[in-house]
Amino acid sequence: MSRRTLLLSAAALAASAGPLTTTARAATRTPKVLVIGLDGALLTRVKDADAPHLDALMAAGVTAPSSIYANPLAPTMSGPGWSTLLTGVWPDKHNVKDNAFTGHRFAQYPDFLTRIETAKPSLTTYAVSSWAPITDTLLSAKVDTRVSTPSAEYDTGTTSRAVAQLAGGNPDAVFVQLDNIDHAGHSYGAASQQYLDAVHTADAQVGQIVAAVKARASYATEDWLIMVTADHGHTDAGGHGGSTLPERQTFLIATGTVLAPGSVRYDVKMPDVAASALAHLGIAIDPAWNLDGRPVQQPQPDDFDTLRARLTARTDETGIPASVLGYTHTPPTGWTVDNSAMGTGGVTEWRGWSFTTDEFWSQSQRDQARESNIRARNVFAVADGDEWQDKTFTGTFDSTLVSPAYAVTGGTTATLTYTTYYRQESPQKGEVLVSYDDGAPVTVRTYTADVPSRTETVTLQIPAGARTARVRFRYTGGNNWYWVIDGVRLS
Repeated sequence: MSRRTLLLSAAALAASAGPLTTTARAATRTPKVLVIGLDGALLTRVKDADAPHLDALMAAGVTAPSSIYANPLAPTMSGPGWSTLLTGVWPDKHNVKDNAFTGHRFAQYPDFLTRIETAKPSLTTYAVSSWAPITDTLLSAKVDTRVSTPSAEYDTGTTSRAVAQLAGGNPDAVFVQLDNIDHAGHSYGAASQQYLDAVHTADAQVGQIVAAVKARASYATEDWLIMVTADHGHTDAGGHGGSTLPERQTFLIATGTVLAPGSVRYDVKMPDVAASALAHLGIAIDPAWNLDGRPVQQPQPDDFDTLRARLTARTDETGIPASVLGYTHTPPTGWTVDNSAMGTGGVTEWRGWSFTTDEFWSQSQRDQARESNIRARNVFAVADGDEWQDKTFTGTFDSTLVSPAYAVTGGTTATLTYTTYYRQESPQKGEVLVSYDDGAPVTVRTYTADVPSRTETVTLQIPAGARTARVRFRYTGGNNWYWVIDGVRLS
């Protein structure tokens, strides 16, 4: 099947999305949210299937493929997946690692419908699920209506209930979970015709639900954000829970007044569903909530993301599919890589700092925790001494990633932020250094122990008279592990 897609540059994406307060949302229009979850759905198979309603949603809005974690963070199962989607945080925060929700932290990280009820109790929230644990356990009692569809009715009953609520009620936020694609994946495998048939059936059900939205008597005065997503993927043979890329696949299809029709995004992650719903309803995201998601309506492209069009296929790596475009050594404008002390030879892809994606890097070697690099988005920088030394080399890994010169004001403070993920093995070391007006670099942070994926904040004391600051990330080591850097900002 053919589909016209529009690949937006980071700058064009930001311009096209615009701020949340736009003329497109008139004061008289009431914001409302619909989230539809397709358990175990693979975006690649949705595109292969007869799925006209999902095709129409993709044509009308944003399509954002993405990937999730694997063990040791959490297995690619429904419990962790739906918890991540609905709470807006990754498993290292909500702590769900199985389908029994054992040890969950929903009191600290509640689902987005519960946050809506807490912030704006006058709004009406509704959830219906074919997989009962979502509505029985994950969603709290604060949600106005939670319905677990009887197994005899399954997705048909879930769909009819959602349609009835949208047609006859006045909900402000609706969540619907359909389960049969996952059932087909387990029974027949994602490569089967039965899986495609299940996608076709689910597509028709999505069509009924969206039609119910558009048939509302008050639709013209409403501003609907519609999101379709999945909790995990499937293998061709059937099943999930492991670390293969098909099992780790998910996606977001989103339509709304500030989302560019027919666009494709690579900066969207699983927790963004909850954050996007809250933002659309005018609920300010409190930093104290410690959410990992950010609104899809508010893209935040960084310098590394501009490199996506430059990414190339593998050179020395053999485990990465030849069709995947995923690395470059060419830094973005203003950035440099200093390899003057770098050894020679080794695996080409990882000689010095490289710019890559999760789809590419995590397949270089599975089950070495690269799948836990959850907070880097789109294109990121990586120094991987472990993979570099998988081919004949001389010397050691010693490479420095150097930022542009940022404008600063002498005698004040500035805040350096960046996303990092660091796995340690001696004698490896990571250093963050800052130089002012291109003077001698000064170390402001050192890494010699494991650091999980997180955002770092470093307060800098700007020397009197200084006008610029340049940041360096230096990684040294042998056949050790790796360091990821993304989202670098100095403010």
